[in-house]
Amino acid sequence: MKKLLAITLLLITAVVCRAQMAEPVKFTAELKTNGTAEAEIVFSGKIDEGWHVYSTNISGGPIEATFNVNKKDGVELVGKLTPHGKEISVFDKMFNMQVRYFSNSVKFVQKIRFTKPTYSIDAYLEYGACNDETCMPPTQVEIIKQGKAPAVAAGGEAKTEEKTEAAQTEMAAVNTTDSAMAAAPAVAADSTTAAVPANASLSESEIKALWQPVIKELSAYDEPLNTSLFYIFLAGLAGGFLALFTPCVWPIIPMTVSFFLKRNKDRGKAIREATTYGVSIVVIYVVLGLAVTLLFGASALNALSTNAVFNIFFCLLLIVFAASFFGAFEITLPSSWSNKIDRKSESTSGILSIFLMAFTLALVSFSCTGPIIGLLLVAVSTQGNIIAPTIGMLGFAVALAIPFTLFAMFPSLLKSAPKSGGWMNVIKVVLGFIELAFALKFLSVADLAYGWHILDRETFIALWIAIFGLLGLYLLGMFNFPHDDDNRRTNVPQFFLALISLAFTVYMVPGLWGAPLKAISAFTPPMNTQDFNLYKNEVHPKFKDFEAGMAAARLEGKPVMIDFTGFGCVNCREMEAAVWTDANVADMLNNKYILISLYVDDKTPLDQPITVTENGKQRTLRTVGDKWSYLQRVKFGANTQPFYVLLDNEGRPLTGSRSYDKDISEYLKFLQTGLERYNK
Repeated sequence: MKKLLAITLLLITAVVCRAQMAEPVKFTAELKTNGTAEAEIVFSGKIDEGWHVYSTNISGGPIEATFNVNKKDGVELVGKLTPHGKEISVFDKMFNMQVRYFSNSVKFVQKIRFTKPTYSIDAYLEYGACNDETCMPPTQVEIIKQGKAPAVAAGGEAKTEEKTEAAQTEMAAVNTTDSAMAAAPAVAADSTTAAVPANASLSESEIKALWQPVIKELSAYDEPLNTSLFYIFLAGLAGGFLALFTPCVWPIIPMTVSFFLKRNKDRGKAIREATTYGVSIVVIYVVLGLAVTLLFGASALNALSTNAVFNIFFCLLLIVFAASFFGAFEITLPSSWSNKIDRKSESTSGILSIFLMAFTLALVSFSCTGPIIGLLLVAVSTQGNIIAPTIGMLGFAVALAIPFTLFAMFPSLLKSAPKSGGWMNVIKVVLGFIELAFALKFLSVADLAYGWHILDRETFIALWIAIFGLLGLYLLGMFNFPHDDDNRRTNVPQFFLALISLAFTVYMVPGLWGAPLKAISAFTPPMNTQDFNLYKNEVHPKFKDFEAGMAAARLEGKPVMIDFTGFGCVNCREMEAAVWTDANVADMLNNKYILISLYVDDKTPLDQPITVTENGKQRTLRTVGDKWSYLQRVKFGANTQPFYVLLDNEGRPLTGSRSYDKDISEYLKFLQTGLERYNK
């Protein structure tokens, strides 16, 4: 048992922290010749688990892979960039269209033809990578080659005056920057000094100060603990306490405690055995959480958050659980399982016997705990955190184990504990309504992914109004389910629960006309799915240029919020729809801050390309998006979107950064903290 506990604790604490700077795809570039006048430029990429790279089949997609030429001599392009690898075709809500992407590995091939005895080519692949939570800014892989051609195509140099239709199409999208490259300043960047583009509104020294890295200062503000895991633990704890009061668990508590007290005349030993029993319960359910993690793996758990098929399955599963709680049927494990384990526990002794007794409890109580465990595992699995199921099960098991140990230590408490009765069926029905409400959340994810528009925001809210309205009426005794007593009466606790449920129902009604409903904004579909919206509260960035926005902030004496975003960033749009539409958030962003939105996938060419040295590698910033992506990396040490950071007028952080999190109260706290520190 000690070894088992040690292994369990080791697995729980084996958490790998993911840094904000991500490099999920590693590309190599090479020129392959075969002794003829034609050759291939091959970009080979290895993709981290959970990430994917989009192919060239996304027409107009902002992060599709493209081949771009800076300058070339003695070569011409043949056809278009071609992807090779195992393509996956899905409906991507980021682009609201069917897309194809690669995972694990990919190759992009561009064919060329030699037209002169000597050749040179300076080109690059530009691609984008995403996982189910965020996207990387467009990234470039350069290839610069020159030398003697192994052979020259028929027609020699005369052929260079002609372009095939494919090459014409390709070159029409290429921004050749020969003269601009020659005039570009060679700007270096290392871990302490960032390259600074010129801007007429600020002096060179002021711009240089604004571009100075603040990674250490920013990280000092960020909380070291993962609070989401703490909330998952609390959710599991709440689920465990609810399971205690179900008809399958509560009656077993006095029976089990009495067994330990009668079995041992030494009360101290009885307490030790009851404690071991409780620890065994924790081990059993934590192992279940670990099994879910090991079964799916990190990438699969991330995929669950937006995969339509899985979300539809979860929705149907929760509906089945709800029907079970309503009394339509009971979900039970085969009785032979529990009987066999029970006989085994009687024939053994010591710790193994106690562990088997705990396992028997897990089996016989499954008809009540199963739906609660199912809801918990489904909810936390879609958070994308690999240890979330384990943490959730830990909380659930701790709550379930506490009474057995507590009542063994203080047997007199059993006399004052409530007796079993019809109130336990009421708890099951309440849980059934909650499961039904959560089922709609998962259906909503699938609806957004496929663009069915069958569960837009007002439809979702209307169904929740019906669910919680019926829950309130049930608690008031207006109707019964099959397993309820015919003479069931509403007691005082049920009355107050009914009051809360009906008040919550009334609270949701304004949401049918567009009210933000901050209390449930994490569950409802985005505001942009609302067809009928009387609530208008829009936020628009004042600037889309870093230096210009910082200069304006100095003149107005206001702090700055930098919003690193992207045209193809779906989570950015969701934050704007779910959080920025809040009246208090909108007021602060519009009136208290200078909001600067920097699009890292903006393809607008820079007036002059900028050459920088980053992490020992030289690269060229060619577009506005390149510039802002570079700023995010070198100044803030991050490269995923959305990314929000608050700055004073000198470019120093006022508080920690934020990313995708639709908790409005926390976002307001974030803004208010920055404002207070700026005014000090």
